[in-house]
Amino acid sequence: MSSSRISAAGLNSAHTRTLRTPEELVNAGFVTHGTMPAIGEVAEKYATAIPPAFADLIETPDDPIGLQVIPSPDELVVAPHELADPIGDDALSPVPGIVHRYADRALLKPLLICPLYCRFCFRREHVGPDGGLLDEEALAVAFQWLRENSAIREVILTGGDPLMLSSRRLEHIIRELASIPHVTTLRIHSRVPLAAPEKITDALLDAMDADKAVWMVVHANHAREFSAAGREALRKIQRRGIPVLGQSVLLRGVNNNEAALEDLFRAMVESRMKPYYLHQLDPAPGTARFHVPIEEGRRLLAGLRGRVTGLAWPTYVLDIPGGYGKVPLGPDYVEPSLSAVSDPNGQRHAIRTPNSQ
Repeated sequence: MSSSRISAAGLNSAHTRTLRTPEELVNAGFVTHGTMPAIGEVAEKYATAIPPAFADLIETPDDPIGLQVIPSPDELVVAPHELADPIGDDALSPVPGIVHRYADRALLKPLLICPLYCRFCFRREHVGPDGGLLDEEALAVAFQWLRENSAIREVILTGGDPLMLSSRRLEHIIRELASIPHVTTLRIHSRVPLAAPEKITDALLDAMDADKAVWMVVHANHAREFSAAGREALRKIQRRGIPVLGQSVLLRGVNNNEAALEDLFRAMVESRMKPYYLHQLDPAPGTARFHVPIEEGRRLLAGLRGRVTGLAWPTYVLDIPGGYGKVPLGPDYVEPSLSAVSDPNGQRHAIRTPNSQ
């Protein structure tokens, strides 16, 4: 949508509550009265939530922050290639709340509630403020499945967003997982530290204290998400000895240029966050407006090679639709013959081996 058609009334004022309804979005200046009927249709299908800290970062509705979270009528258009379950979660769920895609690790989704609802989310058919909380019985079944599968060494808490749990509930889950002998690593995926940094309280941090290795992966797509409050939330996590990785999605209009990616990855490194994955967009329903072709993504990454430190270099990956796992997309520097490579400037160099002449 065009920002020139939006009243600026709500764009520069501090927000005090999470925006959820079309009426609240209009009052905030994020959508027009004219788009209300279509936005209402979108709201009936997909949840909306824009927490105050994230809303305050939005300068115009179609800027890189607003595009991520403000609903659009385009979401009602489903392209032929799009899938309701693009990465095969449902097919790979042996018991409620568990997804088992790789032999040595499993996802545990204790809830499907998020601090904000990304308009490109691959679980957008399932997440929302009303659903997905595993009750005690379902959690017990999930824990038992993990105990019985001794090949599982890593459990990834995702959802939804596990940091939306109460500190008491999160502590219970962390303790149960840490008590499983063959589970050596716990990983937490979240947008909370940057999207709702006020939720990173001492009680929540205490809940993550475990005898097992605990890692956190924070989702961010643009450098402007790293507010002062967000950076302080990350520091609080890191002071507890929890390493922090960053993951992003390559999104048209948000970060599909070299400058935006460079700024994003530098912001991560400056916040002691290692860029981990840059995801190719998953083909979820109504997300085609964000699509960036793989070849364009490869060119963007190639343009950053040698320009940013290796600390700021993520792996560009595709989660193969159907649940077949993630694969790296490059860019590539080695020739198919394995006899030569190209440097960041495109110049070719032979690979020297014991058999080379």
